[in-house]
Amino acid sequence: MTAELTTHTPRVERAPLFLRISIALQTGTIFLQAVSAGWLLTSAHGETVHSVGARVMYGTSMLYLLAAILAWKAGGGSHRPVWHATGFLLLASAQVVLGIAHIPSVHLPLGVLMFGLSLLALARREPDRAGPAR
Repeated sequence: MTAELTTHTPRVERAPLFLRISIALQTGTIFLQAVSAGWLLTSAHGETVHSVGARVMYGTSMLYLLAAILAWKAGGGSHRPVWHATGFLLLASAQVVLGIAHIPSVHLPLGVLMFGLSLLALARREPDRAGPAR
């Protein structure tokens, strides 16, 4: 019985770690998008950097969704991160559409909102199943 628990424990521990890493990557890429938006206004190469960054940010949003699904299904975690990640992917999709359409009056505030929500997701601590938070 003990051998079963020890072989199962690393799988449960890995899923939330992958989820936290994916949220951290998403938060970092959204921050880098803000930096590249400044370059967009001041440099000839800013548009290229911001465009590439948009693709990377969208990819990290997809990675966040994948990690949330794996944490839920494989790790036995809560389904709430799946809904959060789906919301982020929808926000990222809207952000891409607004950026392509050159609507900065909505694109910029949405980027700030996404960064704030990503920081909140990164700071959120899931309660331990074994007992209360320590």
